[in-house]
Amino acid sequence: MGTKGRHRPEAAIAALAIALAAAAAASLMLGRYDMSVADVCRMLASRVAPIEQTWTAQQETLFFRVRLPRVILAIMVGCSLSSAGAAFQGIFQNPLVSPDFLGASQGAAFGACLAILYGASSLAISATAFAFSMLSVAVVLLVSKFSRGNRILVTVLAGVMVSSLFNAGVSFVKLVADPTSQLQAITFWLMGSLTSASQRDVLLIAGPVVVGNIGLLALRWRLNALTMGDDEAVSMGVDAPRVRSVVIVLATLIVASCVSVSGIIGWVGLVVPHLARGLVGADYRRLLPASMLLGATFLLVVDDIARMATTAEIPIGILTAFVGAPFFMWLITRGKRI
Repeated sequence: MGTKGRHRPEAAIAALAIALAAAAAASLMLGRYDMSVADVCRMLASRVAPIEQTWTAQQETLFFRVRLPRVILAIMVGCSLSSAGAAFQGIFQNPLVSPDFLGASQGAAFGACLAILYGASSLAISATAFAFSMLSVAVVLLVSKFSRGNRILVTVLAGVMVSSLFNAGVSFVKLVADPTSQLQAITFWLMGSLTSASQRDVLLIAGPVVVGNIGLLALRWRLNALTMGDDEAVSMGVDAPRVRSVVIVLATLIVASCVSVSGIIGWVGLVVPHLARGLVGADYRRLLPASMLLGATFLLVVDDIARMATTAEIPIGILTAFVGAPFFMWLITRGKRI
């Protein structure tokens, strides 16, 4: 019985990895133009070995320029939002913390809205969103550094303040934007979507996402220590303030990168870590990988629904809210600790 209990988390992680692979394969085949398993496999293999072409040029263009980048981007965004959410919940010892509570998403939203207002290109919109996202968290950390009192509480309050400030900025930009063109673009960006996913977007965020997630994985043991409080962490040889700052920077880096290309996608980083915790427990050595796998799978499935449910694609941020909010209400009303 004890052996079974020890193997359960590893088995759950293996099952999540298989589920992610299956969801990715299904996402590559499904769409308004269905592709067979053989075509998908042969097109992928053609990039590394000479294979006789049995697919059309239209299928190849659709697959490599539209569908494959979108699937990869959904995996990266879902994985990153979930890992950041799990990390924030641990270092702040609060199960209701999400990746955007320090103002990262609100800062990105203001930056993107500002760029859209001035007619910037899509690349400039992403760059501006990323810059303002990092700036918002930098302001939060600066305020908490020079404030007195409980550092965690001050950081949370500074996050609320910065988020409110950037939300006001977004409202002002929407007020002065041209309602026939700019306002529509701003509204669509704020709802979150992977519709315009491209190879450029994948390459743009690949570096920060890989570095940030590997960094969080490397700090898994220290995250366990921080969940027990700063005094306990110090007694275990962990420099709590420094580790917390590093985790915030890494998590903000991946959140800012993802939001800059996908817009605001809520609830993933809040709900998925709780689901993963129910599967593998609260040990971050297993919780973080499980959150990454589950978050990637969740966003892939939701994105498939978004692009196939109706003729007009549904912004993915709307669907994650429809799924996440009721689930979280159910989780709270179960009477169990979250």
